[in-house]
Amino acid sequence: MRAVCQRVSEARVAVDGSVGGQIGAGPVVLPGVEREDTAAGATRMAGKVARLRIFEGETGKFDRSLLDVRGSALVVSQFTLIADTRKGNRPSFTRAAPPDQANPLYERFCEGLTREGAHVQQGVFGAHMAVELVNDGPVTIVLD
Repeated sequence: MRAVCQRVSEARVAVDGSVGGQIGAGPVVLPGVEREDTAAGATRMAGKVARLRIFEGETGKFDRSLLDVRGSALVVSQFTLIADTRKGNRPSFTRAAPPDQANPLYERFCEGLTREGAHVQQGVFGAHMAVELVNDGPVTIVLD
């Protein structure tokens, strides 16, 4: 599983013009599921995201996590993170898990974040979504 975490001051996701989830300050998390990913890996990634120190404390350094700031996370499934672009100009998605495998692992990831103590808002798995965010920093971290 790969995840992109962007620290935002606000974000929302809409499907067909209706807002599906929105947060104030916190991370937007874009997880991509690969064919070889497991439930244990999704749970492990949730713990990593929950504890990722991307928020500034009193010292001005990145020393606070989502759990420390008691923020919310907006999680939007992103299979395109698994694109292979080594050959040609058209991305290949053969390493991406098919929807019937990826959706349960996406849900497991979201449940793992919730169990860690984070408030979680979600996009709609497999839907065409419009994601609006204000990247704070900008801070963008890729986790593998």
